[in-house]
Amino acid sequence: MTMTDVCGCPVSRRKLLAAAGAGAFAGLIGDQLATQLAFASPGYSGDVFVLLSLRGGFDGLSAVVPAGDAGYYAARPDIAVAKAKLLGGDSFFGLNPGLAALLPYWKNGSLGAIQAVGQPAPNRSHFSAMEELERAAPGTSVRTGWLDRMMGGLGSDEAFGAVSVGSAMPARVLAGPVPDLGLSSIDSFSLSGEQGMAAAMASLYSGAPDALARTAAMTTSALATTAKLKAAGYTPANGATYPDSELGKALKDVARLIKANVGLMSACVDSGDWDMHENLGAAGPGQKMYDHLAALAAALAAFAADLGPAGLGRVTLVTISEFGRRVQQNGSGGLDHGYGNAMLVLGGGVRGGKVYGRWPGLSAGDLVDGDLAVTTDYRAVIGEILKARCGVTDVSGVFPGVSPSTLGMVKSR
Repeated sequence: MTMTDVCGCPVSRRKLLAAAGAGAFAGLIGDQLATQLAFASPGYSGDVFVLLSLRGGFDGLSAVVPAGDAGYYAARPDIAVAKAKLLGGDSFFGLNPGLAALLPYWKNGSLGAIQAVGQPAPNRSHFSAMEELERAAPGTSVRTGWLDRMMGGLGSDEAFGAVSVGSAMPARVLAGPVPDLGLSSIDSFSLSGEQGMAAAMASLYSGAPDALARTAAMTTSALATTAKLKAAGYTPANGATYPDSELGKALKDVARLIKANVGLMSACVDSGDWDMHENLGAAGPGQKMYDHLAALAAALAAFAADLGPAGLGRVTLVTISEFGRRVQQNGSGGLDHGYGNAMLVLGGGVRGGKVYGRWPGLSAGDLVDGDLAVTTDYRAVIGEILKARCGVTDVSGVFPGVSPSTLGMVKSR
């Protein structure tokens, strides 16, 4: 028998096997309501950690422009952002004008950036680099995702503790024993015949071992919670207007879950199509990179406005990507796969309005095989946030062998 999720997509054989072994319905909601045999105690007072994956290889040099380095303009004669167009920043760095919607948050200190950040070693394969980015344990036998390890360390034991929202589900970063929930959207979240199914599950698991009964209870609880949210409807606050895009819709649902106090501790959202080998374009409307950045900024600005200062004060959002792009533009007016990159950090606890990290330079001798060098491990950046804002006491339990950075980009709670 072939089973499908709410989107009509076939449920994977792996999920069916997992469900058969530990809770029957674990794989039938969204695509990844995972199970575990031992559940940690609840109780969380840290930030909601939102992970925004910019898939395809985000060009951090186009977004957070090193205008003070002459090598940037020499390497990109057709696609470099002119100094006169840059926003915010300082005497060395500036923001691409496509990020204009985020300028108020840069100015009020709730948005910051880190440059020359990335993985410990270059890897220009999308699949392999993303797998390593989400496993985040090179040189070890660890196979779980780092967000799953974080959630386990924080004692998450609820379906809404960790949620991935949107059509693309970042399964690897959440892979592991801690419960997590995947949904394309709140309003489409359902189980075929869910009223009868809930009753059948309650009867079927009556008197079952705790681990199995717990999974069934989480399933019916998730259905009940989303049913209430759907019935209540949702209007963004503070005049926030989300773009009608996959990212806009996903971030709107994340804000909705945060404000509904469903126990959300972490959320994953994807934004794709950053693999710009051709026609990246100049920094203006109608150009590929500019338009992508403008869409990203519009969605993030709506999310921040919707939450308001109080809501944003208990949220930290971080962007990651599998790798950056090469420093030198190619013959097609685009950029091939590279290494060093930039991350954006948005939240009420951010010490923003500046670019963090040690800049390695863009002279030929400073590059790594033609790429921006990495001077800050992305895991150390996230580790600093997890320790300061999310209450993670053992960062090495999330990122083996890694210590938190000391950039000081976030305030301690």
